[in-house]
Amino acid sequence: MTDRSSQVTGALARDDSETAAPATGRAAKRAARAAGKAAKREARTASRVPRRVRRLARLAVAAQVVFVASWLLAAAWQGPRYSVFAHSISDMYAVTAPGAAFLIVMFTLCGAATLWFTWRSLRPALRPAGRLATIGAALLALSIFGLGDLLTVSERLACRLADPGCTPAKQLSNFGGTADNTLSTLGVVAFVAAAFVLAAAMKRLPSWQAWVRPVRWYAALVIVLAICDGLTQGANGLSGLFERLIALTGAAGIALLARGVLRRSGSASR
Repeated sequence: MTDRSSQVTGALARDDSETAAPATGRAAKRAARAAGKAAKREARTASRVPRRVRRLARLAVAAQVVFVASWLLAAAWQGPRYSVFAHSISDMYAVTAPGAAFLIVMFTLCGAATLWFTWRSLRPALRPAGRLATIGAALLALSIFGLGDLLTVSERLACRLADPGCTPAKQLSNFGGTADNTLSTLGVVAFVAAAFVLAAAMKRLPSWQAWVRPVRWYAALVIVLAICDGLTQGANGLSGLFERLIALTGAAGIALLARGVLRRSGSASR
C-alpha cells in the first residue's frame, strides 16, 4: 500500500512539474519576446534619426557651456558690494544691474537652444518609450533651464540686494520680480519632475537602462540643493552659492543627456 501511494505521489509530482515547466517557459518566452520587440522598436527609431537630432544635441552641449560661462563672467562687473555667495544670479540682470543686457541675451539664447534640443532631439531619441518620453521632454522644456531662461527679459528684479536701500520685498515689487520668483520655483519643480519621468522612460529602453538609477540620484541631488537654497535665503546667507550649484548641476545634467543622445544616434547611423 505504501509503495503504491508513493508511486501515485511521484506521478502527481511529475505531472505538476511537467505542467509548471511549460507555464514557466511560456512566461519567459513572452518576456523575451516583449524585450525583443522593445529593442527592435528602439533600433528602428534610432535608424531613422535624422542629422538634425545630432546637430541639436551638439547645440545643447554648447549652450550649457555658454550658460555657465556667462554667469561666471558677469560677476566680474557687479561691483564690490555684490557677493556670489549671498546674492542670486537674477540680481545680475536686475533693472539696476550693470551690463544686464549681456546675461539677458545669453540666457535667452541658451533657453531657446535647450527648448529646441528637448523637443526636436531628446523626444525623438526616446520616442520608443511612448508617452513618458513626450511628458518628460515637455517638463524639461517648461523647466527653469528651458522656458525659464527663454523668458529672462521679462524676469528682471526691481533692484539688486547689493544696491543701497534694496530689500527682498522691493526686489519683487515689479512684474519682473514676481515673474522671476514664480517661474524660478515652478521651473525647478518641473526640472526635478522631468528627471524622474525621463528615468521612467529610459527604463523601457534597453540602451538607456543604465541611466535610470543615476538620473534618479541626480534628481535627488537637485532637490537637496533646492532645499539648501531655500533655507539660506537672506543678505548674509549662502543662497547665491546654492543657486549657482543648482545652475551648474542642471547645465551639466542637460549636457550629459545631450551627449547620451549624440552617442546613441551616432552609433545607430553608422
